[in-house]
Amino acid sequence: MIPNMDPESMRKIMARMGIKTNEIDANKVIIECDDKTIIIENPQIIQINGQGLSSFQISGDVEEIEKSVEVEVTDDDIKIVMEQTGASEEEARTALKEAKGDIAEAIMKIKEQKQK
Repeated sequence: MIPNMDPESMRKIMARMGIKTNEIDANKVIIECDDKTIIIENPQIIQINGQGLSSFQISGDVEEIEKSVEVEVTDDDIKIVMEQTGASEEEARTALKEAKGDIAEAIMKIKEQKQK
């Protein structure tokens, strides 16, 4: 913010520039990501509209929850890794889970371990 400028004056200046703000009354904001969920309790939300775009400024009590992604490992995938590396079924399964199902990465990981 500009020092020594009250919020009303700031709103008037922004309105002259074509920027409008609107306070949104909400109880909770939830943001879903691939690897986590962000929950904002007691949010203070300002919607800013200008030049055809809408953006939001959100503040509040933030909590992040990590998501565990379960990877399905098929018998065919395990067989391929075993054939390419000579690994046991358990080693192939573990490598595939660590590689999030990526067969090539699992094969490379096992081959690197065997070289050590």
